[in-house]
Amino acid sequence: MTQLHQRNRHPKYRKKYKIRNWPSYERSLINRGDLTLWLSEDVIQSWNSDLDQRMGRPKLYSDLAIETALTLRLLFKLPLRQTEGFLKSIFRLMNVGLNVPDHTTLSRRNSTLKTKLKRIGNPRGRVDLVIDSTGLVIHGEGRWTRHKHGKRKRRGWRKLHIGVSNGFIVAHYLSEDRKTDGEIAPHLIHQVGRIDSITADKAYDQSRVYEAANDQLKEGGQINIHPRTNAVVSASDEAALRQRNLHVKSIDEDGVLPWKRTSGYYRQSEVENMFFRYKNLIGDELKARNENSRRVESVIACNILNQFRLLGSPQSKLVAWYLFRFPNILTFDLATCRLISCKLPTSPNLTQPGRRAPKRS
Repeated sequence: MTQLHQRNRHPKYRKKYKIRNWPSYERSLINRGDLTLWLSEDVIQSWNSDLDQRMGRPKLYSDLAIETALTLRLLFKLPLRQTEGFLKSIFRLMNVGLNVPDHTTLSRRNSTLKTKLKRIGNPRGRVDLVIDSTGLVIHGEGRWTRHKHGKRKRRGWRKLHIGVSNGFIVAHYLSEDRKTDGEIAPHLIHQVGRIDSITADKAYDQSRVYEAANDQLKEGGQINIHPRTNAVVSASDEAALRQRNLHVKSIDEDGVLPWKRTSGYYRQSEVENMFFRYKNLIGDELKARNENSRRVESVIACNILNQFRLLGSPQSKLVAWYLFRFPNILTFDLATCRLISCKLPTSPNLTQPGRRAPKRS
């Protein structure tokens, strides 16, 4: 094994974390099922639409009412007809004399609804932007062909690009699968505005991403974009590429892992965690059938995740670590700085990983 490969390998141990604020985090998990979180007094008061003087039939329901109904549909994974019956039963139990939009109205208004990503948090605080993208499956020809005939065909999907800062989604863009990450990155950066730092993976190692980030970067900010595997120092002396040249030199001299520890690339786990939460709480597919409805659906899903994050989030601490290849052999408690357990291996399989023990005759 070469020296370069050894210094780029991940360490052979795993870390064990413990949640410090479990009582408050448990209350936040319980409050996620509270319907008054979505059906508040303001929503009920502004349920019906204001009559305007424009020509044509006026709208019976406000945009906030349609957005609330679609939020409950997406949150509880209900079809449109079941969403209509769900809202009727809630208003009946609440003894509120409000009409409920039927499923055809929800489907029609979904494509024309103008909803925005709600910015939650301190707008004047520090903004450490982390961007990435993931794929969401859509209902198309490939899925229908496999369901009907059992034949394999490439499924249709869309790319969801998000920007995360301090645990909240602050930028959003839904694109086709042909769009690359570097093309959409300037749109995410301009949505946020002034940033203190930006972190991204190798797919964003492009000159236009560096230029867009440098335009919105505050004084003394950092651009932590992972250089590509075959990256070389750029001959250009532009201000946007100076930090990239420093990253390339640091990786060539010290390796990838030391660069990740010193540059702050660990923030990339925030957006990966956000995608994990999205696909576990919302799902890995888009139910809508047209592009406008899919965009509205993805924005509502991001608003749901931001609202859950506002209720509370776990705060963990590192309590112990143990060997990766030898679990339960060496465990070290970081809180008390004591060795919890140390069981020395006796089998040749453990002493020499990767080699089999000799057979006994």
